[in-house]
Amino acid sequence: MFTRLSMPARFVLVAVLIIAAAYLLAQHTAHVFSALPLVFVLLCPLMHLFMHGGHGGHGGTGDRS
Repeated sequence: MFTRLSMPARFVLVAVLIIAAAYLLAQHTAHVFSALPLVFVLLCPLMHLFMHGGHGGHGGTGDRS
């Protein structure tokens, strides 16, 4: 995603994300903290799907003879 953006566009994107996070924490702290358990539950399957590519997938290393 970030490889296709120019350097100024990356800077603007990061700045907007930081400002949005600061606003959410400053003005909607109760909503952010009440949503944290749901966020953790939703992140578990996503991490499982996207992070399994590094170890070669499932399956044994033995021969299939």
